[in-house]
Amino acid sequence: MPVLSLSLLIAAAAAGGPALPAADRAAAFRAAGAKLRARTWMLCPENPQSEGARVETVRDLNGDGRPEAVLMEDGSYCYGFTGIGFALVSKQANGSWKLMRSGTGIPEFLKTKGAGGWPDMAIGGPGFCFPVERWDAIISINLTSAFHATRLALPAMREANWGRIINVASVHGLVASAEKSAYVAAKHGVVGLTKVTALENATTGVTCNAICPGWVLTPLVQKQVDAKAAALGVSNEEAKKVLLGEKEPSMQFTTPEELGELAVFFCSPAGNNVRGVAWNMDGGWVAQ
Repeated sequence: MPVLSLSLLIAAAAAGGPALPAADRAAAFRAAGAKLRARTWMLCPENPQSEGARVETVRDLNGDGRPEAVLMEDGSYCYGFTGIGFALVSKQANGSWKLMRSGTGIPEFLKTKGAGGWPDMAIGGPGFCFPVERWDAIISINLTSAFHATRLALPAMREANWGRIINVASVHGLVASAEKSAYVAAKHGVVGLTKVTALENATTGVTCNAICPGWVLTPLVQKQVDAKAAALGVSNEEAKKVLLGEKEPSMQFTTPEELGELAVFFCSPAGNNVRGVAWNMDGGWVAQ
């Protein structure tokens, strides 16, 4: 894969960046997953700091006679201390554009080449670049909210000597995956909070347990499926199989209905002495 020197990137930016025909420009940004906001393409639409993404360079990187484009966007909200993100897109033989690589940092295309004639790529920037604002938001939404809901609900439950606190954690509250530091930390925290709450109310009629789903086909997961289908050039159904095959031996998604049935069980008399459990519904993910 690719690299331009930093000086060339800066020079291109100073000159307003290389031009693409309007149709190619829109197709290239769409291939990168960018969204059009007020006539500005955004690689990270939720980024309040960004003035929009830009085309940094256009050139034939792999020698197939068709152009590649490096798209870049600034902002620490989405890209951490390195402050910049990129997407490399490539024009295909049928005229469409395809996302080849995206990430945080400044890409450099080296003289050495790998598969398909692509130059090797080096990414510049600090090593641990998780955006601070995103870390705080993910911890607040996934962990701190569970704490506040628990502290507000507990007094009435204890007074009634009955209650059920069911936290929705995740399989990532039990195991980790790369590039999910904030989410994994938050969900491990939810499992820990669940256990402490259960212990502190163990002699009462109040129980606290956590449900730890694996893959559930939510709109957020569907976006990951769509991105994988686009990146691999396969159908949506094939992309689902690839996604499930990476982690979930059952090769099937857990359904919201199944999660609901487990919650009903926790609330039934059969769940009276189920306390502090992190119950995974993950198709065998954690069993591996």
